[in-house]
Amino acid sequence: MPVKQNIDYRKYLNPEVVSRLKNMQLRARLIVEGFISGLHRSPYHGFSVEFSDYRPYMPGDEIRHIDWKAYGKTDRFYIKQFEEETNLKAYILLDISASMAYASDKISKLEYASYLAAALSYLMIEQRDAVGLISFDEKIQHYLAPRSVRSYLTQILSVLENIKSTQKTNIAATLHTMAERINRRGLIILLSDLLDEPEQVLSGLKHFRHRGHEVIVFQILDPREVDFDFKRRALFRDLETGDKMSTQPWHIRAEYQRLMRDFVQHYRRECRNHLIDFVTLNTAQDFNRALLEFLIKRKKLHS
Repeated sequence: MPVKQNIDYRKYLNPEVVSRLKNMQLRARLIVEGFISGLHRSPYHGFSVEFSDYRPYMPGDEIRHIDWKAYGKTDRFYIKQFEEETNLKAYILLDISASMAYASDKISKLEYASYLAAALSYLMIEQRDAVGLISFDEKIQHYLAPRSVRSYLTQILSVLENIKSTQKTNIAATLHTMAERINRRGLIILLSDLLDEPEQVLSGLKHFRHRGHEVIVFQILDPREVDFDFKRRALFRDLETGDKMSTQPWHIRAEYQRLMRDFVQHYRRECRNHLIDFVTLNTAQDFNRALLEFLIKRKKLHS
């Protein structure tokens, strides 16, 4: 008789473990399963993550939408939920510029961001939310409008599976373009290192708020971009401009760390002042914090 194995899915919250999985579909599913498994063991176990394709029949619903197979199994009437009944319409804006390709270890910022985008998409579609994906560098490279049908997830994950870093970035241009393009109010999720002119980026984020959208920003950095803990003399090259600089990192570390702290704090302060959720992540962190921040945001929108 085979012995049932108790798998601890929480290990799939680890980016390095996830990177070894064979495809984006599996990564997305196991990250979400790991997250939900962890919720039941955390102070946040009260969060409800309901995955439902149906709702009970209500007087006034069209009979043609009744799922008769479900009726045959349960002796109750259920209505299939369709796209127009979605709870939320979300747009994931993924920065694929050259700076996102940086990796001091095994996981680049772009890989981390694509895995997070996959998990968020999976989580939202399973909850019958509509999700769309926009990838960009200097301009928009992919645009998938939000939909909530489960089959749509395959299209989103296919784009994420084949995503490659490209060239220079212009975050603000994409933000302003999308703010003008999106008419119906929704949730904007930006995944980026934000290594661009802060005032211009913030102007784009404020444009979304002016149009009535909710916004959550996930700033994704590499650990070495934060601590600058390089041990040997190094030649640094800008991935977008090609500019090079040779230096002894320990001589400039303290000043670099100060400037990076100021850079991040400026974003955090301005986002807070304009009611924009701001979350800083690094590529060594598990995905649970990002998914929890999303759930907290989603719960606020429905309270």
